Amino acid sequence: MTLTRPQPGEYSEGYAPYIAAAPEGDPLALLQAQADEVAKLFAGISEAQGAYKYAPGKWSLKDLIQHLSDGERIFAYRCLRIGRGDTTPLPGWEENDYAATAQADARSLADLLADFQAARAATLTMFRGMPDAAWGNQGTTNNRSITARCIPYICLGHVAHHLTVIRERYLPGLK
Repeated sequence: MTLTRPQPGEYSEGYAPYIAAAPEGDPLALLQAQADEVAKLFAGISEAQGAYKYAPGKWSLKDLIQHLSDGERIFAYRCLRIGRGDTTPLPGWEENDYAATAQADARSLADLLADFQAARAATLTMFRGMPDAAWGNQGTTNNRSITARCIPYICLGHVAHHLTVIRERYLPGLK
């Protein structure tokens, strides 16, 4: 299987920032490398630092890694449904509501990191098993048209976006 970068017309402009943020190369290899990058980054953060918020009303680092896990699962589920030919429109999700009810700060950073790693591993297993023809299947998520082929790139871009936020807004405050 060879996935190629989706073209405009396969996704709505709402997805464009995440697809643009996905690096060039084999998306499945990049997804694995990104999981390793997340592990390395969070390995250097203490349990106390996991509760850090760079500004009032923002998520803690624990909330953020929980969000990465939630997003990973939602994107993978969408890909499964679309890849299997299900054309039922899929709803959006309100990330702040998820964060408010997840109670990530009550979990250990190690547990949250293990959860993300498990979610990413499951995503990769599913992506690797997707039949080639399934990647062209079209569906609707959050009232936006999309092909299954876009979703690995969205997964990459979503995490890349948040890694940038961590490096630019969180890590400077931890020093």
